[in-house]
Amino acid sequence: MPKFYLTTAIDYSNGDPHLGHALEKVGADAIARYRRLRGDRVHFLMGMDEHSQSVLQAAARAGMQPNEWVDRMADRFQEFWQRLECTNDDWIRTTEPRHAAAVTELLRRIQRLHPDDLYVAEYEGLYCTGCEEFKQESQIVNGHCIEHPTLELIPTRERNHFFRLSGYRDRVLELIRAGQFRVDPAIRRNEVLRLLESGLQDISVSRLRQPWGIPFPGDPEQTVYVWFDALINYLSATGFPGSGFERLWPTDLHVIGKGITRFHCVVWPAMLLSAGLELPRQVWAHGYVQWEGAKMSKTSGTAVTLDEAIDRHGPDSLRYFLLREVGFEADGNFTWERFDERYTSDLADGLGNLVSRTLAMLTKYRDGIVPPASAITELDRTGLQALAQYTRAMDALDLRAGAEAAWELVSSANLYVQQTAPWALAKAGRSDELDQSLAALARVLGRLAILTSPFIPGKAQAIWHMLGMEGTVAAVQWESAEQTPVTGRRVRRSDVLFPKPASV
Repeated sequence: MPKFYLTTAIDYSNGDPHLGHALEKVGADAIARYRRLRGDRVHFLMGMDEHSQSVLQAAARAGMQPNEWVDRMADRFQEFWQRLECTNDDWIRTTEPRHAAAVTELLRRIQRLHPDDLYVAEYEGLYCTGCEEFKQESQIVNGHCIEHPTLELIPTRERNHFFRLSGYRDRVLELIRAGQFRVDPAIRRNEVLRLLESGLQDISVSRLRQPWGIPFPGDPEQTVYVWFDALINYLSATGFPGSGFERLWPTDLHVIGKGITRFHCVVWPAMLLSAGLELPRQVWAHGYVQWEGAKMSKTSGTAVTLDEAIDRHGPDSLRYFLLREVGFEADGNFTWERFDERYTSDLADGLGNLVSRTLAMLTKYRDGIVPPASAITELDRTGLQALAQYTRAMDALDLRAGAEAAWELVSSANLYVQQTAPWALAKAGRSDELDQSLAALARVLGRLAILTSPFIPGKAQAIWHMLGMEGTVAAVQWESAEQTPVTGRRVRRSDVLFPKPASV
């Protein structure tokens, strides 16, 4: 059973999550669920970034101590990801002792293996509190950070420890070009290559007398810089520096937002090379969720809260909309109108209608028992084609295309109902043909329960249960997607999968 270690970016503890966070988490969860179906030994990591000035400021505004604030935020974030049915195996927080131990050891390894990679110098520059980063000229437009245009950049000067990032430019460039360190999709890889080709500057990796953070090894007056600290979470969650951390390391896939590719695709690999550790195998940088063309973020405020979006049509529907409509590569817009339209057309009138009418006909014409049928129908052939298309898309992390392949099968099945007209076959007494039609529809529902489970896990499990199947759809063997064992099962009628609210 191959190992598949998957991570998302850890989130700042300075405010509630929004739809941009949700896109990343449900996208990574869809990948995790798919890889489990394929038989991989998945280890899925999520967590919180709790050492930063923004956390101190948020805690102060709330009249709380930093540790009280981050505990509250961690609970809040976990509550949202549980509501959205995320199946992470671990939850890392950068205030945990296991993380502090890993950060300290990684810096000591660099000090021991490449002592010239760390040095002390004065730094002066413009600091963005939203990014927790000194900004270069290329990252500033009209005097503001590109990522946080509503925040003022703060002129800052202090003595820091520096990491000789410039010394790793050629090696990281070579690894990306050779495909040994994969950066995807192509648009993000090209951006990272251009950044590397333009040259790198050394970076500050500590802050002077920062009261909230991990002490810099050998210098009690300095605290490890929040981004240097945060990146190491992927390693600390493996048990590093303890024995056996190689059971998970290296990471097979980092899922991140496009705004932090510089850290994950330039700084992080350089840190690991300096420490003599293997690099992650792949980074996938998704786009942003936008509202009327603007990025959703904590600093600028959002027109849509995550609570509202989940409550609108339920967690499965939001997961589906984000991955099908917004997508997992480029930026995409969220609007209530499009959410309602997708819910009605794809879920209520599409999949929901297919399940309802199929189960109703099985109950009416065959006493709820899926009949045996040996013939391969056109719907079966269409289903196998959809399965192949779905597999190619999901293997390539093209979640939108994966969802499209599954829902094209939904459309084909609904068309098959109209073309075969089981009610007419029953009326005409054509029993064998009726069995073929109903059995093919039951098989396609079984296949769809499996293929849709990474996107709508709760509803997919409901379909699996309605078909009389045992256990969880998440635990089935991948071969069941090709030949779903539904013959002889007694189906169960249930509530409407996707009820239409009065406003839709």
